[in-house]
Amino acid sequence: MSSKAIVIGSGIGGIATAIRLACKGYEVTVYEKNPSAGGKLSSFSLGEYRFDLGPSLFTMPHFVDELFELAGENPRDYFNYKRKLVGCQYYWEDGTSLKAYGDTNAFLTEVENKLKVPKKRLQKYLDKAAMKYDRTKALFLERSLHRWQTYLSTDTLRGIAKLFAYELETSLHNVNHKQLKEPHLVQFYDRFATYNGSDPYQTPGMMTLIQHLEQHFGTFVPDKGMVDITNSLVGLAKRKGVTFEYNTSVDRIAVTNGVAHGVEVNGKLHIADVVVSNMDVVPTYRHLLSDQMAPERILGQERSSSAVIFYWGMSRNFPELDLHNIFFSEDYKAEFEAIFTNKALSEDPTIYVNITSKDVTADAPKGKENWFVMVNAPHDDGQDWEALVTKLRKQVLEKLVRNLKTDLESLIEEEYILTPPLIAQKTDSFKGALYGASSNSRMAAFLRHPNFSHKISNLYFCGGSVHPGGGIPLCLLSAKIVADLVQNR
Repeated sequence: MSSKAIVIGSGIGGIATAIRLACKGYEVTVYEKNPSAGGKLSSFSLGEYRFDLGPSLFTMPHFVDELFELAGENPRDYFNYKRKLVGCQYYWEDGTSLKAYGDTNAFLTEVENKLKVPKKRLQKYLDKAAMKYDRTKALFLERSLHRWQTYLSTDTLRGIAKLFAYELETSLHNVNHKQLKEPHLVQFYDRFATYNGSDPYQTPGMMTLIQHLEQHFGTFVPDKGMVDITNSLVGLAKRKGVTFEYNTSVDRIAVTNGVAHGVEVNGKLHIADVVVSNMDVVPTYRHLLSDQMAPERILGQERSSSAVIFYWGMSRNFPELDLHNIFFSEDYKAEFEAIFTNKALSEDPTIYVNITSKDVTADAPKGKENWFVMVNAPHDDGQDWEALVTKLRKQVLEKLVRNLKTDLESLIEEEYILTPPLIAQKTDSFKGALYGASSNSRMAAFLRHPNFSHKISNLYFCGGSVHPGGGIPLCLLSAKIVADLVQNR
C-alpha cells in the first residue's frame, strides 16, 4: 500500500511539492480553498483583457523544466517560453533611461554609454555577485539551514570559508554605492532588494547575488503568460496521479503525541503519512495548529513589503514600452522609509509597469494593452487603504503622464485594484506581505521558518513564507528541499 501525503494549498511551492512526492511513489492529495490552483500565480480577465494576478517576472526556468524531467516527460511538449533580449527598461525623472540587456556584454556597453560607468568596474561588481551565489547556493538555497548534516558537506564548508566576502555587515545600498558610485546605477541595483520584499538600506550586502541570478540566467516569458507555469504543472501533477480538492479549506492539522497524521476537513479526518503546508506559516500555526506551541520568535519577525496593483485595460498601445518597465522615484531612501518605518505609501513611488500583451498577443485586443501597474507598499497594518489608494492612483497617473507625455486616464477601459488586505484575503498571506518575513537583517536567512517542524514529526512547510524565501525560483527550491527531507525522514 502506497504512503499518503497531503499538501495544504496549491501555490507554486505546493504544486511542485505534490509532483515531487508523487514521483517518489506517494499518493498525494492537495487541498485548496480557492476554486483553482496557483495562489498568487493565477490569472483573471476584465472584459477582453487577461491579467496575471501576481508574479510577473520569470527567471531560472530550468527549475520548472526539472519537474517535467523528473516525471520522465519532455517539458517542451507541455510548457514553452522564450528569453527576453531586454530584461527591463528603466526611466528616471531627469530623462535618463537604461535598457537592461540580457546579454552581459550588451548591458555593459549600455551602462558605459548611458551612465559613463567603465565596463571593468561593473564587471568586477558582477563577478563578486556571482562568487557569492556560487559559494552559498548549496547552503542558503538548496538545503535546509536547520539540520546539522547540512553543515558537514564540502560545499557548505567551502562557502563558510568565504564568509568575510559576503558583506553581511553592511547594507546592499552601501555595497552598491561603494562599488558602483554612479547614482542611477546604484538605484538600479538597490531595486533588487524588492525581489524579496526588503529595504536596500537595511538588507545585507549579501543580497547582490539576487541581481546575479537575473543577469546570468536571464529573464523569460511563458508563451501563454505566467499562469501557464501553474496550468502546466497542475497538468503534470494530475498525470502523476495527484488529486486536487478545490473549494476545500482545511480546518486543522491533526497532531497526536507530537506526530502529524492527517488533516481535518469539514469535520472529517483524512489520514496521511506526511502533511505539507504551503499556506503562509503564520496562519498555519494560528489556525491549523492552534492547539500546538508556536515558534513565536519566528512568527513575530518583520513582514516583507506588499503592493498596490492597478490592472488597467488600455485602449491603445505604447511601442516605446516593453514587457517590464520601471519608473524610478527621485528619493529612493525616502520611499523605503515610508514603507518600512512609517508603514505608509511614498509621496513619490517607484512604478513598475508590466505589459504581457507585448509578448502574449491574446492578452489584449489588437491595438490595445493590458497594464499591470505595481507600487511597493507596506504590509497591512490597519491603514486606511481606500484613502491611500485614491491618492496613489492620482500620483501614479501624474508620474506616468509626465514620463510618457500622454493622457492616460482617458485610455483606461477596464480597471481592478489589488491592495494588501485583498492580497491577504485571496492568498492567506499574513498581513498581505508578499514574501513572508522581510530580509532586513543579516541573519534573516537563518531566521526564516525551516521546511520541517522541530516539534512535530511528519509535518513540513514549503512556499514563500519559509526557507529559502519568496519568488518563483525559491518556492520551487523549497519544494525540492521538502521532498528530500521526506525521503530521508
